[in-house]
Amino acid sequence: MWTPQDWQVLSEHAARCRTQAISQIIDAEPDRAQRFSRSLGPLYFNFARQHIDADAMADLQQRLLASGIEAQIKALFDGERINGSEDRSVMHTALRSDFGTSDLARAAHRSAQGALAQMESLISHFRAQGITDIVSVGIGGSDLGPRLVMDALAGDTPSPFTVHFLSSADGMYLDRTIASLDPARTAVLLVSKSFNTQETLINGAVLKQWLPDSSRLYAITANSQRAVDFGISADNILPIWDWVGGRFSVWSAVSFATVLAIGMPSFREFLQGAAEMDAHFMQAPVDDNVVMWQALLSVWNRNGMHYPTQAIIPYDERLAMLPDHLQQVLMESLGKSVTESGEPCLQATSPVLMGASGNPSQHSFFQYLQQGIGTVPIDFIGVVASGHCQPQNHHFILANLLAQAQSLANGQGSADPHKRYPGNRPSTVILLEKLTPYALGMLMALYEHSVFVQSKIWGINAFDQWGVELGKQIATTLMPYVEGNALDAERLDPVTQALLQQMLNR
Repeated sequence: MWTPQDWQVLSEHAARCRTQAISQIIDAEPDRAQRFSRSLGPLYFNFARQHIDADAMADLQQRLLASGIEAQIKALFDGERINGSEDRSVMHTALRSDFGTSDLARAAHRSAQGALAQMESLISHFRAQGITDIVSVGIGGSDLGPRLVMDALAGDTPSPFTVHFLSSADGMYLDRTIASLDPARTAVLLVSKSFNTQETLINGAVLKQWLPDSSRLYAITANSQRAVDFGISADNILPIWDWVGGRFSVWSAVSFATVLAIGMPSFREFLQGAAEMDAHFMQAPVDDNVVMWQALLSVWNRNGMHYPTQAIIPYDERLAMLPDHLQQVLMESLGKSVTESGEPCLQATSPVLMGASGNPSQHSFFQYLQQGIGTVPIDFIGVVASGHCQPQNHHFILANLLAQAQSLANGQGSADPHKRYPGNRPSTVILLEKLTPYALGMLMALYEHSVFVQSKIWGINAFDQWGVELGKQIATTLMPYVEGNALDAERLDPVTQALLQQMLNR
């Protein structure tokens, strides 16, 4: 956790940098475009258009190092119980790499390898059974990451399975999903770490009745007994573990439906890409560590420049789900107002994360990004080699990525105030050579580790999510009233009572 002195120095750097526009900082620093860029495997990062000068960046990097970040990284990989409010280890890195040195971390990695073997066996079983469709039922981390990976990578290799993700408890969504499916050729995966997620169980109960028998009903869970009590055979349960948070579980059997869509070789390559980012995060010096660059600039924008919002804009439709996934990874992890010791945070923590795929979003909210009151730092993400056969389309997409980043930073004057672009709006550009499983694994692991570093700077716990619980608890108490039972005025919030009366008098 950074000290008051660290925050004071950050504020002084920010006050100095605000006296110059981004374009002026770039002009004043020869070779900045090169010195503020880094390459790592198939990924390239250019941070040159962030509103920070080289002196401030170098100082913040050294402060991060002096704060003990290296020991904190080791504690993460070794499986120390760094999730203090839940007294849990955090070992999602063990799902893809074996850099932890403790017996606990090594055992976790062996368990993860065993789950991969179990998935491969089930793939063969599904083929033998003539299964053609997979319905994966889960929400939050049991849906967003796996769906992103499938959208990004499906189609690279032929698959005998068509995968359908079902997250919402909305019955219309469920009906539309199964309307064209043959239950005799469909397997259903219920994905819930606790096997107590209400949306998943509500949908699961309907699908259990829809299937001809329970032999094609499967669970991915850390609570196998609840799955068995639900009616799922113990042989049909794939494991996840207490030491994997939902939003960090894409590397596990939670992504089994995605594995069925993209194939196990591609999924293993995805894990290898994440493992390369793990190695870089652990081993690269702070001034060459792209995770620490990304994390420090996020903190700089939030606390130095006081920007409350951040955007992720991928210029590739295959990555359209990336902002959705990162909303959970970032805001569920960093949306905290107390430190690990329970004291109020003295600094603002998580920004609001927004975003969508680049070319369509230029015609929706880019007006605000370019000329609105308020600045939104952006991570632009592009793919250099398209993977398709329409070069003119791809060149158009890349030209627009470059144009938006340039115009946001430099702006444009005009005698007509309506046509004036203020500029001075920061961005990072991340380029993937190609959208391969390996590159995607690296990219997603980058943001996970950045969240960890930011949490350590702020002194908050990135691995609990108590804020999602209260609404769920109240919903459980309200279900009997929504179902038509008599209202108890003494127990109900008066506004909720009025809303219930409106619902029930329809």
